[in-house]
Amino acid sequence: MKKIALTIALALAVVMTSAAQDFSANLKRHIDYLSSTELQGRKAGSEGEAKAAAYLYDKLSQAGLTMLTGREGDSFLIVEDGDTLRSCNVAGILQGYDNDLREEYIVVGAHIDHLGTYDVTVDGEQMTGVYRGADANASGVAALIEAANILGSNAMFLRRSVLFVGFGAGEEEYAGARFFASGGEFSDTSNIKLMVNLDMLGRGNTDNPFEIYSMLGRNDLASMTSYVTENESVTTRPGIHNGEIFPSDHLAFEYADIPTLTFSTGRSREYRTPRDVPELILYNKLAAETHYIATFLKCLAYKDHLFPSATVSEPESGDFAYSMSDCDRQPQFFHSDLKHFMNAWVYSYVKYPQSAVDKGIQGTVNVSFIIEKDGSVTNVKVEKGVDEILDEEAVKVISASPKWSAGEIGRKKVRCKITVPVEFRLQKGSRFDIRR
Repeated sequence: MKKIALTIALALAVVMTSAAQDFSANLKRHIDYLSSTELQGRKAGSEGEAKAAAYLYDKLSQAGLTMLTGREGDSFLIVEDGDTLRSCNVAGILQGYDNDLREEYIVVGAHIDHLGTYDVTVDGEQMTGVYRGADANASGVAALIEAANILGSNAMFLRRSVLFVGFGAGEEEYAGARFFASGGEFSDTSNIKLMVNLDMLGRGNTDNPFEIYSMLGRNDLASMTSYVTENESVTTRPGIHNGEIFPSDHLAFEYADIPTLTFSTGRSREYRTPRDVPELILYNKLAAETHYIATFLKCLAYKDHLFPSATVSEPESGDFAYSMSDCDRQPQFFHSDLKHFMNAWVYSYVKYPQSAVDKGIQGTVNVSFIIEKDGSVTNVKVEKGVDEILDEEAVKVISASPKWSAGEIGRKKVRCKITVPVEFRLQKGSRFDIRR
């Protein structure tokens, strides 16, 4: 029996290894074609971009998606400085089976275009070079195709619907993504619950780690990734890069107030240069990343709640305010944190009253305030004072604060209460000093 079990285990290992090799080979075939000189760098509006769109259409159709566009894509125009450029998006859908969730959509997208060609002189002869864009973003399109293949084979597990989109003119200020997010080929944008962007996935190593870039709250992201590892077997796990992220097609959805996250290994040294070629792609890494992305999508398409924070209901009392720790996206002062507010605003503008200096009054004033849903600062009051003179100064400065970005729970703006210490300290050698 042990010998039979060992034989079966070895056979399974051979099958899995063979499947992984086939998977890497598929990714390589996609990238080799998309970054070939035949496509001439896939410049937005060019014949090369149109060929890339047709290639993507064929692969998504073969994966079993219901296509929302024709093979030529859904075209749109870009007018700039009197010139008109015609590009297109390609889109297909896997419809969810759950009557309650099938009208909720997850959009998975990657831009198909790149920079085109450039002129170069070699030995006095004028020649044309090609920006092949193997990592940027043939790698993202290849991952999109193979993720669609995996989900197409697992469509019976999808409660939500998943849309796969190849965006045209991504290098033209994300024009294709903006066209889609504004209701281009898909009008039901109000029911898009999440946009997943795939951009530059081919160079995953210690210098370019595989990560999720997102402005979503860390609790929501942790819930998503934990749900994947608890329910599926994955060999690769992305890091979570909360906060500022590089510009890409996801921004068009952020501007439309749709939650987004981007899977990427980041920019390599060859980014936007002629050296971004297929030979530098780490295909085994890309295969593991693509498998994770497909698994991630399958799990989220099944999950009861995409965002756990969305299930939090706000109390009916108009006086209620959450604490900062309750928020999955905390209030921000000019896109930064509370420390920035204290240093850039409070300690820049607070004045140590001369009457307090003369009397040698010093100490820490604890001041609470509320960031309203519109970002305004209200209800400023002293929680623990030192002296009326210092208390008034601390309240005055905080009350004059510019608007913040409001805190959010489940993508809904909420009132948030904050308490800060404002220190007044006299030191020897100077009349006064305010510590920061």
